[in-house]
Amino acid sequence: MKMIAGLGNPGKKYEKTRHNTGFLVLDEVLKELGISLDKERFNALYTVCNHKGEKVYFVKPLTYMNNSGEAIKALMKYYKLNTEDLLVIHDDLDLPVGKIRIREKGSSGGQKGMASIMDLLGSSEIKRIRVGIGNDKEIPTVDYVLGKVPLSERKLYKESLQRAKDAVICSLDNDFSKVMSIYNQ
Repeated sequence: MKMIAGLGNPGKKYEKTRHNTGFLVLDEVLKELGISLDKERFNALYTVCNHKGEKVYFVKPLTYMNNSGEAIKALMKYYKLNTEDLLVIHDDLDLPVGKIRIREKGSSGGQKGMASIMDLLGSSEIKRIRVGIGNDKEIPTVDYVLGKVPLSERKLYKESLQRAKDAVICSLDNDFSKVMSIYNQ
């Protein structure tokens, strides 16, 4: 079994903001696989599908970014998933727009949704795909992450969403070390 969670904030107000990068990547994965989120429980939208004989849970927590761990933990407990079954997709201020980084473990890097998940699951050994959103030190962090990607960066940003989507798809059939070797740049 696997759980793939894209992090973001629910609601139209946040739809195309930098902080919804995890949601946007998950939307691309779902589109490619021809499935949609059809369940709402545990403060999350999700679906369960069978991929080559393995159950895969695709999840968007509805708890708002900073409390993402609440929904993830509840779903993992209910479906009896282990930490090693989880892959999280989220935005990263420390990576430039257009870059992605894939890791099997590590700190939250200040990403509060990831910190919530790590805290509530009691582990830093969580697979993650970090998608760069850049940073502008002139703009307060909250305003920056809740802002939209400017037109001048949109092409690079969309390319990184596609690479992250490809990495997620690759992770369905391959060992995570292979995914890292292919998609880390």
